[in-house]
Amino acid sequence: MNPRVKKIKDFWKDFSSNKVAVISLIIFTSILFVAVFAPLVSPTDPYDLNTVSIMNSRLAPFSEDFSGNYFLLGTDGAGRDMVSAIFYGLRVSLGVGVLSGIFALIIGSFFGISAAFFGGKYESVVMRIVDIQLSFPSILVALIILAAFGKGVEKTIIALILVQWAYYARTARSSALVEINKEYVDAARCLAFSNTRIMFKHILPNCMAPLIVVGTLQTAHAISLEATLSFLGLGLPITEPSLGLLIGNGFEYMYSGDYWISIFPGVALLITVASINLVGDHLRDMFNPCLLYTSDAADEGLGVDLGGRRI
Repeated sequence: MNPRVKKIKDFWKDFSSNKVAVISLIIFTSILFVAVFAPLVSPTDPYDLNTVSIMNSRLAPFSEDFSGNYFLLGTDGAGRDMVSAIFYGLRVSLGVGVLSGIFALIIGSFFGISAAFFGGKYESVVMRIVDIQLSFPSILVALIILAAFGKGVEKTIIALILVQWAYYARTARSSALVEINKEYVDAARCLAFSNTRIMFKHILPNCMAPLIVVGTLQTAHAISLEATLSFLGLGLPITEPSLGLLIGNGFEYMYSGDYWISIFPGVALLITVASINLVGDHLRDMFNPCLLYTSDAADEGLGVDLGGRRI
């Protein structure tokens, strides 16, 4: 059997041992499908003025308008179908979270691995910057950035990148410090490979497991953070669909009894973030060497003390 195929099968076998993680992955995959193909699966385009009527404003769930159009989750204050609005909101929220996570991963991995590789004053400067940033709450840093530069999709993504990169940098540095002293790195140096090749072709692939785990959890955090910023009116502009904006737009109607305008987007956000976090938690357990070592010892019928040593 191809070793790569065998690794994939072994990985899926380990992953599927946790039923909660499998169900969460299925839920997130379904949400991702709906978000990517929102224009195809949505009943209407909630941001097309030709299909939205103010006469349908704040219809309750399971309602019909005068034309016979059915609204499963009701409509919002502008007469937009809530199902369609949530699908489009998921598309934007996931897009902002995933894009910011990818760029933060690239930037953080570069500085983290290079800091571990070169060491010295460069490492000290990079890690002091990381420590300073991580000492502030993420929401505070994002609020300051957006308050200075204003609203917008691109500005929100940039703010989330600047908030997240330090987490990846610290993780990448910790993993790289373990790899740098291994024999394959010494062999690469003896072969006169360039520093760039050693860092990103040899060290980086062996640091990807913890980075994937951090990336999964940080994506959920970025989606929540974007929703919070949009709810506060500092994230995406009102012309862009977003779960945070949908929750914020419906908040003013809560006291009049129109709960569905905020509740349903909030439930969609909760399910999305929870499914990502549950998958990330299981990946963290899978890639934790202490837990793997304990599991191996248990499989062999050996006792294990609190330090993970076989007895």
